[in-house]
Amino acid sequence: MNAIGQIPVDISLLHALNSLGENIIIADKHYTIRWMNAKAAGLLSVVAPLYGLLDAKDMIGQKMDVFHAQPETQRKIMNDLTESHQARITIRDRYVADIIVTAIKNDENEVTGYVVILRDVTTKAEEEERNEKLIQALSVPILKIWKKTIALPLIGEIDTARADRLLTSVLKECATHNIQFALIDLSGLYSFDEGIREHLQKLNDCLNLIGTQCIIVGITPKLAMSIGELNIRIPTFNTAHAGLNYVLNRQQTDS
Repeated sequence: MNAIGQIPVDISLLHALNSLGENIIIADKHYTIRWMNAKAAGLLSVVAPLYGLLDAKDMIGQKMDVFHAQPETQRKIMNDLTESHQARITIRDRYVADIIVTAIKNDENEVTGYVVILRDVTTKAEEEERNEKLIQALSVPILKIWKKTIALPLIGEIDTARADRLLTSVLKECATHNIQFALIDLSGLYSFDEGIREHLQKLNDCLNLIGTQCIIVGITPKLAMSIGELNIRIPTFNTAHAGLNYVLNRQQTDS
């Protein structure tokens, strides 16, 4: 579909491009960088020294494949490009960015140049890494460490949704396998607040209903200062080893 309407005479296209919140670069049909808006100049002035250049001004006149680890691959892509191409690139192992290259065509549908949008997504990459760590934390297995005894290491942050999922999994495991003791390891928690205290109370209450005793382990000195006192008595130990000794003694006494 063609563009519609008219641009007001008092609006400059260059000013419009310069006002956009994207890093915009314009290259000619020979892939040479000819212009960049102010936002792109700011970003590329940080990147330029990684390529032995002083600042973004030195990038004017450079080929677009200056960012590409394999220039010949980039050239092939550009030679075949008629619409848009999008990819994620790593700049000198420092920055991760999404690059969108769109061909500029004249009235005869001939490619006369390229518009490049370079999105600095370093923070998004860090967010993805954080989410990956959270996924790993959510998938912490329930460990069977002794007869009728399981351990559940809690890692990262605990919110209501995650606490509910953990509660469901632990109750199912304990009810299915007639578990007598459940060691909840808190040593991997980032912090301990009133919300976590309430989740532990709820977990303890539910486990008691099905005949499983909740035991809290991994109480570091720092964590102990945050925990305070639980509303009801739950056996607590600073290490999992101490908690397991408690289990062994209880089982010997009961037998």
